[in-house]
Parts: sequence; structure tokens; C-alpha cells
Amino acid sequence: MKKATLEVISKVLHDIPSFSDGHPGILEEVDAELNRGAEEKAAKAAAYEKIHRPVVDNLTDTPVTCADLFSEIEEEVTKEGMTRHNVQYALNNLWQDEIEKIPGKPNTYKRKA
Repeated sequence: MKKATLEVISKVLHDIPSFSDGHPGILEEVDAELNRGAEEKAAKAAAYEKIHRPVVDNLTDTPVTCADLFSEIEEEVTKEGMTRHNVQYALNNLWQDEIEKIPGKPNTYKRKA
């Protein structure tokens, strides 16, 4: 079931005043399903936030590969539980207003001017 569908079901059930009295546990189950994985998602977002400065601060006007960047910041990012693949995801999907991707084989990255 899609999350949007569960959200509608939850809202409808919460809007029925007597529903939870007659059906104990159902609202809790629906809400638990809606929030499944929220803690992991929040933890991952916090880890990406912690590596933001090391990633961006180590980029210059000179394009570098993800592997080269990772070798420079490896100690800092690995203590946050992040891998080279996490850094590559961040370079490609996060902080596009600060990082310029130069497509190629391999892609290179530099700080936006």
C-alpha cells in the first residue's frame, strides 16, 4: 500500500471520534506503518548533514573525482559511518547549489563559483 493511501486512511480514522473506542489498536497499527523507517531516515539525514562541510570544503575550482575527494576526507566521513558510495550519492543528489558535477568517465566535481 502506498504511503499517501495510508495517510488518507489515518486521517479519516482519526477524524471519527468513536473509532478508536470500538477498534483498539487499529489506529496505532496504521500510524506505526506510516512511521516505519522514520528513525533510520532521520539518522541517515543527520549523517549526511555531518559530512556536508568536509565534502564541500574540500572541493575547489579544480575538478576531482569522487575517489580522490574521498581519499582526502575518508577519516572524517567514515567516523560518521559513511562510505565512498554515500559521498558519491551526496555529490550527485545533495547540495547541487554548492557542487557542480562534470559528467564524464569518471564524473568529476568542483565547487560552484
